[in-house]
Amino acid sequence: MNMVAPLSRIVAAVAIAVALPAWMPAHARATPDALPEVAVATLPTEAQRTLALIRDGGPFPYERDGVRFGNRERLLPAQPRHYYREYTVRTPGVKHRGARRIVCGGPAKAPDVCYYTHDHYQSFSRIRE
Repeated sequence: MNMVAPLSRIVAAVAIAVALPAWMPAHARATPDALPEVAVATLPTEAQRTLALIRDGGPFPYERDGVRFGNRERLLPAQPRHYYREYTVRTPGVKHRGARRIVCGGPAKAPDVCYYTHDHYQSFSRIRE
């Protein structure tokens, strides 16, 4: 019986779990072929407020909120140009925009999908309503 392949999958799964942020609950862990998911209720309060502003169409506290997000990192699913928009999630104690963002795809006030990043586009979690 070849134990190398199953063992390598286990090692990869453990590496992914260790690399995920501490705030992310166990039910938001990634599968190898999909982005992790995170429930709205488990997001930071500031991210929940930003989602509400997105649904209301603003007004947004930061000038760059609602601008096109180019997905240059290619971590989000491929979509046509101008599909994604980004919004700042306030970080308490930080005087600049910080690293937290919500990126949504589709219509501005009724997005098809939204993603949360706490590390300025290094990783994303799909927001589950």
